[in-house]
Amino acid sequence: MGGDPTVTEPGHIHLDQSRSPARILLLGDWTLAHYSHLCRQLEQHAEPPQPATIELHHVGALDTAGAALLARWLGATELERLAAAEEELPAERRNLLQAIATAHRTATRAGPTSPSGNPLAETLAGIGRITEHAYQQITLGLGFSGQVLHVLAGGLLRPWRWRLSAVSRQLQHTALEAIPIVALLTFAIGAVIALLGISLLGRFDAEIFAVDLVTYAFLREFGVVITAILLAGRSASAFAAQIGSMKANEEIDALRTQGLDPVDLLVAPRVVAMLIALPLLTVVGVLAGIAGGSLVIATSVDITYARIIGLVQEAPLEYYLAGLAKAPIFAYIIAVIGCLEGFKCGGSAQSVGQHTTSAVVQSIFWVIILNAAAALFFLEVGW
Repeated sequence: MGGDPTVTEPGHIHLDQSRSPARILLLGDWTLAHYSHLCRQLEQHAEPPQPATIELHHVGALDTAGAALLARWLGATELERLAAAEEELPAERRNLLQAIATAHRTATRAGPTSPSGNPLAETLAGIGRITEHAYQQITLGLGFSGQVLHVLAGGLLRPWRWRLSAVSRQLQHTALEAIPIVALLTFAIGAVIALLGISLLGRFDAEIFAVDLVTYAFLREFGVVITAILLAGRSASAFAAQIGSMKANEEIDALRTQGLDPVDLLVAPRVVAMLIALPLLTVVGVLAGIAGGSLVIATSVDITYARIIGLVQEAPLEYYLAGLAKAPIFAYIIAVIGCLEGFKCGGSAQSVGQHTTSAVVQSIFWVIILNAAAALFFLEVGW
């Protein structure tokens, strides 16, 4: 096969072995419309004869899809060399090939370097990526938390700058509207704990101690933890969705353009409202949980409400303080995570949904982890 045959689209590879070294001619249209055909051509000529010269100037139409296939077939360095060496190539085509070659080299360097087929290496590489991502998220969260604390500290020094209307509106959504759900669920959980306590302690004729079980459980743990988890699902998701929607609609960019600080305007009122709401709702949860347990105990055990109230009053004050002391910490964590996930949202509804879910999951996770750490701390100090 000699000479340069006239070939119309689609593009293909023509091997001319009438000369030494052999010539590889790229002919026809190398475009997205013929992508599947071009892939088959490259598979058939995966290993061209060596030595051989490659000529690009016979190509008809060429777009980025075809140029990307050439970069993958020849390699970025060889494609750049050929594009620079062929004087018959138009300037715009030479520029396209060189740009694609540069992009291909960058993508290759940025790709994963772990050897495939080695389960141990892939597992270690996966653990490393997860660890790096977790480190970046924790660093970002700490930095954002520092911004929030800076704004709150500035508000303490200049209280006239507080947006009381925004705080009161967030209090209504966060605290007032959450009272029914918190009271109902803690009441039901208190009743369940009382039933379990009566069932187990009844084997030792010690049903009376079910009152202590319910009281201590809600004063120390369940009151604040259940309330925090409910607010994590209710308020953290709301914060993330509200701020994420503003981010998607470019409202936050508009605030920055006007010289307004989004942390001061959007985050601080939500954090302050949560710091007020969670301790108050914790008190509601404790009272409702003890009430639910007392109702079950009074109807199942031969004991009066006056005796139950007397046993509740005998609970150590440290138990109540240990539970209530965790409320502001949980409130701050929930509010900051919810707002931060809102700022992470992109411009799509899918991104808003993903970060809203992430806000709930992270909030509940950190509430449980911090509660476990607090339990160990109070155990060491004797509370």
